[in-house]
Amino acid sequence: MSDLFGAAGLEKEAPRPLADRLRPKTLAEVVGQDHLLAKGAPLRRMLDAGRLSSLVLWGPPGVGKTTIARLLAKDAKLEFEQISAIFSGVADLRKVFERAKARRSEGKGTLLFVDEIHRFNKAQQDSFLPNVEAGVITLVGATTENPSFELNAALLSRAQVFTLNRLDDAALELLLKRAEKEEGRDLPLTDKARELMRNMADGDGRFMLNLAEEIFAEPEGRKPIEPKELGEIVQRRAPVYDKSDESHYNLASALQKSIRGSDVDAALYWAARMVVGGEDPKFIFRRLIVVASEDVGNADPQALPLAIAAKEAYEFLGQPEGEIALGQLVTYLATAPKSNRAYVAFHNAKAAAKETGSLMPPMHAVNAPTKLMKELGYHKGYEYDHDVDGGFAGLSYFPEAMPRQKFYEPTQYGFDKEIAKRLEYWDRKRREKSGS
Repeated sequence: MSDLFGAAGLEKEAPRPLADRLRPKTLAEVVGQDHLLAKGAPLRRMLDAGRLSSLVLWGPPGVGKTTIARLLAKDAKLEFEQISAIFSGVADLRKVFERAKARRSEGKGTLLFVDEIHRFNKAQQDSFLPNVEAGVITLVGATTENPSFELNAALLSRAQVFTLNRLDDAALELLLKRAEKEEGRDLPLTDKARELMRNMADGDGRFMLNLAEEIFAEPEGRKPIEPKELGEIVQRRAPVYDKSDESHYNLASALQKSIRGSDVDAALYWAARMVVGGEDPKFIFRRLIVVASEDVGNADPQALPLAIAAKEAYEFLGQPEGEIALGQLVTYLATAPKSNRAYVAFHNAKAAAKETGSLMPPMHAVNAPTKLMKELGYHKGYEYDHDVDGGFAGLSYFPEAMPRQKFYEPTQYGFDKEIAKRLEYWDRKRREKSGS
């Protein structure tokens, strides 16, 4: 909507943020997303073929989702409409669809860009379907959340998902060089401070340029800024970590897999990332207790009690001393021998239990507290193991109608190896008793 300043041409002279001034004017200027935009890449192939379909751009903040959507509309010669799922509702969508239909009657197409599309509820997401199918709009959604969890299956079936990369160090440096060219001077930073600045951005190009703009505000001719002073000028950015979004589970998964793979240093890193990101310590310890039982298991039976003890120590000590117990537990679990055989065994036993239904235990395995039960054979044939030589009577405790099953097969690692010897001994004694 125009105003007096726009009509007078003053709008162009108004100050604009550095990030806005450096917004790419062509897809070739977009940094860090060559896997989608370079020659032969998926989005480039779509444009070259003249058939831009509806799509979802999934990636972290500040990597170019909005810019790419604008440039796709420009290259595909489509009218660009933008709404945010945070601030828009059904009435806003209805107006957009009406405008798109009017353009279509004039032979013009519309690219509708929906920022934070995952914020729309199911009914709102469903409203896109008939308009996408009829070709009224080409939908481009942007989301920082995993579309598999946040978007309707019906919508996903009609839109391709493209993943945008977090900007790497080279891409961020390229943005800094463009900023310096735009300003006509170099940033007053030492090499170490420049490196720290890229780390602060954490892959977010927009944040990188906003930081650069703060540094450019420093007096010209001043001596280069050192890392310590940089931290005083700009408040350090918190790592991109939201306990309610997918990164919460990604880091937990990386922690467990690092421990399972006995990569102690990586495990420490992911645990530290979760702590620095403000993760609830209960969630971290809950995951580590799972690891102690699922991944270490009986290869080191002390892992589980140590995990519980570490959790209690953290609760008793609080921050920051409690982190000592957390670090000890992570290093213990990562360097312990591994066995998931107890976990697998119980999983297999559950499957067998579902298949066999309500089979009765063998008569010798049940008590006979009444005369009738004794007459029916309850408890008949039972031998008290403690009264037998060797402390093992060799009875089978599977249902009589069910053949013996082998659920638990220990590894040859850690204490699992000792358990395997015991099982072999008991199996032999059981066969001897049964005569098999």
